[in-house]
Amino acid sequence: MTAFGQAVAYRLFSHKCYLVMTRAVSENDASRFEALAMLFGIGLVFFDANPENPNFEIRCRAQRFAPDVFYANELAERLRQHDERKFEELFS
Repeated sequence: MTAFGQAVAYRLFSHKCYLVMTRAVSENDASRFEALAMLFGIGLVFFDANPENPNFEIRCRAQRFAPDVFYANELAERLRQHDERKFEELFS
């Protein structure tokens, strides 16, 4: 659930957001994540924890959103206040 909360938060700053999880979760939990992903417009991908053959499965595609300009500007201002030189390097 923590990862899902992070995905919802990251959606504020991105056009699309995906949550990628191993198939170690129960099918009941996987169904809950799928329902929440569809509700919040987040993509959901499951994979096997086998590096030789991860067998990715897209359960839900992400919806396209516009990043929230208010929060993007607020984050940029906090970065500028923390390290103005780095801010200028990144955004000039």
